[in-house]
Amino acid sequence: MAARIRARGPDDDGVFEDAAAGFAAAHRRLSVIDLSPAGHQPMVSESGRYVVVFNGEIYNFRPLREQLAAAGHAFRGHSDTEVLLASVEEWGLVPALERCNGAFALALWDRRERRLRLARDRVGIKPLYFGWVAGSFVFGSELKAIRACPGFDNPVSRDAVAALLRYDYVPSPWCIFEDLYKLRPGTVLTATADFARTPRGDADVRAASAPFWSARERAAAAAEQRFDGDAEEARAALDRLLRDAVASRTVADVPLGAFLSGGVDSSTVTALMQAQSSRPVRTFSIGFHYGEYDEAEYARAVAAHLGTDHTALYVSADQALDVIPRLPELYDEPFADSSQIPTFLVSRLARSEVTVALSGDGGDELFGGYVRYRLARSTWRKVSMLPPPLRRGLARSLRLGPPGFWDRLHGIASPVLPEALQVSQPGHKVHRLADVLQAQTPAETYSLLASEWARPEALVPGARPLPTLIDDTPPLGGFTERLMWMDFVSYLPDDILTKVDRATMVVGLEARVPMLDHRVAEHAWSLPLDLRIHGGQGKWLLRQVLYRYVPRELIERPKQGFSIPLEHWLREPLRDWAEALLDEARLRREGFLHPGPIRQLWAEHLAGTHDRQYNLWGVLMFQAWLEQLREEATVGMDGAGAVCAQGSRGSPDPR
Repeated sequence: MAARIRARGPDDDGVFEDAAAGFAAAHRRLSVIDLSPAGHQPMVSESGRYVVVFNGEIYNFRPLREQLAAAGHAFRGHSDTEVLLASVEEWGLVPALERCNGAFALALWDRRERRLRLARDRVGIKPLYFGWVAGSFVFGSELKAIRACPGFDNPVSRDAVAALLRYDYVPSPWCIFEDLYKLRPGTVLTATADFARTPRGDADVRAASAPFWSARERAAAAAEQRFDGDAEEARAALDRLLRDAVASRTVADVPLGAFLSGGVDSSTVTALMQAQSSRPVRTFSIGFHYGEYDEAEYARAVAAHLGTDHTALYVSADQALDVIPRLPELYDEPFADSSQIPTFLVSRLARSEVTVALSGDGGDELFGGYVRYRLARSTWRKVSMLPPPLRRGLARSLRLGPPGFWDRLHGIASPVLPEALQVSQPGHKVHRLADVLQAQTPAETYSLLASEWARPEALVPGARPLPTLIDDTPPLGGFTERLMWMDFVSYLPDDILTKVDRATMVVGLEARVPMLDHRVAEHAWSLPLDLRIHGGQGKWLLRQVLYRYVPRELIERPKQGFSIPLEHWLREPLRDWAEALLDEARLRREGFLHPGPIRQLWAEHLAGTHDRQYNLWGVLMFQAWLEQLREEATVGMDGAGAVCAQGSRGSPDPR
């Protein structure tokens, strides 16, 4: 199991076994804090009671260490893992995690109680899978480790396939395989021998889980206790919080840098990083030789102003296309956000010079950066009072024009449009708004906005809709804030952070995300919406922080995103690859997808009458993943292992 995820930890490895209890754990180490053998894992606590395997960082481990030393704890080295174990011995696991500011996934074995506890950081920056394989309870950072377990034959979940086609990812707590789950962010799962003996459903998993931090509760509490200062006080408070979040994430015993796209989020993180550094910060960006997809020049201008040591790489189409055959392996579970390709490329570039890189992810979800927030709110206000038949008619009218028509119309009108309507891919967004016109609730609106296929269960024989966290929206201030919260608990951990984790860790690079310090999130939720989205402009308060460091004219431009010319590639260099995966006979033989709707959209895309890249990419990523799964089953797994993550002594799965 450990060998399968060697890329996540190329520097060291270790195994612990408690044979009498039927427990074993393996670890692969990416050495960042305390490079000496004192940081080796699995690590045993000072008393010998606890054993931990830990992926991630505790950013406030130094003040915690001082507090623990004053309480009488002794330390062999200076790693944050050792501080975590001492914290558990001093306060217990949940109180320790409540004191920790970090990004982590961990498994803690209690040798005295013979009890396993799994925990994941508040936001879901680090991944953690768990479940049952051939009669054993198992866990791992990635599915490839779990698939190395002897006897693995868990079937593919058709419900999860439908969810993938809807969202471009499989939402937590679900997994592409049956009997396996993702641990929800901010949660501790307790596994006793009885719990571990046989596969459990979602209700049992929830019963065995407890939050140590709840985004739902924190957001609701912040909405009730609004920040009551003025705009300047809010800016100063956010500046202080972000400065501290950035500073705590620059502690490392290895080279460190930052991703810089030239947008608001990455520029803010880089500016605060450079303002607190005595030497030029290393920054990294990539560009494409396609004008509408190239942000490298913006990043270069920001880097020049801040005085960073900047590296930019222009990527050819061939270099990007070469990544596509690796995607099923890199992302492990089928995943269909096409910005996975440039994210991997910039991660590989950064790893050539540094071991840790700071990222600007999280600003959109916390400070209202996505254009859909403004457009959906504006549309909702205008149409919510219209009779449903009229709304349906308006939606049909918007869909009469294909995305290309709206793209051309937007291009003609662009010189006179306000900043809020200066968007990329306008035709795609118009069709999304047509979906919103038919929604009745914020949760339904979100689901429609987030859906690539509006009714994917009809596309996957035997599939049913899966319940998700967005079905339980807290009573926040209004429609827009609810959309932002839903993104924070779903799209952010299951798409954005998954993309960054896999792209960075596969090259042995650790990504740190200062915007997602829980103190920043709680402060953002307390702000009146007008400080986040002001005058039709998203991330307004965040921009006011940034403009203290970077001139406004270097930043003010339409939001572009980290995208590739996938629409064109599917018609040209990727056409044969896609055609093979979408072959009608193949789809019928495999039995997961109805071929008719897929073949129709593929024909429309090839003809150029519609841009169907978003619908098709999810299907293609599932098909490519399924192909790799079949090839692995044919040739057999590599010799990874006799290491079981957590083996119960129960009966084997009867299947």
